[in-house]
Amino acid sequence: MELGIALPTSGALASVANIKRVAQEAERLDYAALWTYERLLRPLAKIFPGPDGELERIPADYRETYEPIETLSFVAALTERIKLGTSIVDALFHAPVVLARRYATLDRLSGGRVIAGIGQGWMPQEFATVNVPLKRRGAGFDEHVAAMRACWGPDPVAYQGRFYQIEASELNPKPVQAHLPIIIGTNGDAGIRRAARIADGINPNAFSYEQVAGAVRTFRTAAAEQGRHADSLTVTVRANVPIVADALGEGRPFLGGSPAEIATDLTALGEAGVDHVLFSNVAPDGIDNHLRLMADLRSRVG
Repeated sequence: MELGIALPTSGALASVANIKRVAQEAERLDYAALWTYERLLRPLAKIFPGPDGELERIPADYRETYEPIETLSFVAALTERIKLGTSIVDALFHAPVVLARRYATLDRLSGGRVIAGIGQGWMPQEFATVNVPLKRRGAGFDEHVAAMRACWGPDPVAYQGRFYQIEASELNPKPVQAHLPIIIGTNGDAGIRRAARIADGINPNAFSYEQVAGAVRTFRTAAAEQGRHADSLTVTVRANVPIVADALGEGRPFLGGSPAEIATDLTALGEAGVDHVLFSNVAPDGIDNHLRLMADLRSRVG
């Protein structure tokens, strides 16, 4: 199983120096991928469910969030082998031709290391900011993916859909990869089935072993029903839980706890058909401690 690590692009440790350090150390430790994500706004409105059921503002980490593709372009120049992924970019906030060109340019700059993780978005305030209706999700997202794939194909590029049109044109640069992989961030059954139809993989959050294993089964079964080679598609699980030095014991969150505890969860996920686990939370007590724990975890997983 591959392991990935999120760059510190938001929260208290977000800085150019820390992004550089994590990127280079992750490559030295033989992590498979570095990941970033997109967040346009931290609204003042209380829209996020809190632990007591009351609505709160979305977490303070979102006060500052580095742009994902620009960050990965910076990181591409600092690394040589490690893959560069987004988990995720909200595709509908961008014109397909613009987003496709940005990913293709990053693929060129990095020598073919890009994983295009995208999603539909959920926050009404962000949709309003980019002047895109929420109802474009679904059919509009399907078109967006098709239009991006057209952009990465041979010239002349042309696309005619209900929501997006590209007049026959030369459109470059093309990606280095003959097939730049698209994975879709989704947790629900409908999103998983959509990914099985139009994407190269899924990127669900991990809440429990049972939930992840169920997502894997749904995804691969749905892909096979579409006549696709299900085993060639990937499952990249995102862990939004703490990594700490001392074991948390009974009641710990799935994929959270000490490196030894997490390693047992990873073994089970490998047997369930998960290909890659992305650790998105920075460990407490600063960047030095975080990197020590990530080194410990990496040493426990073959």
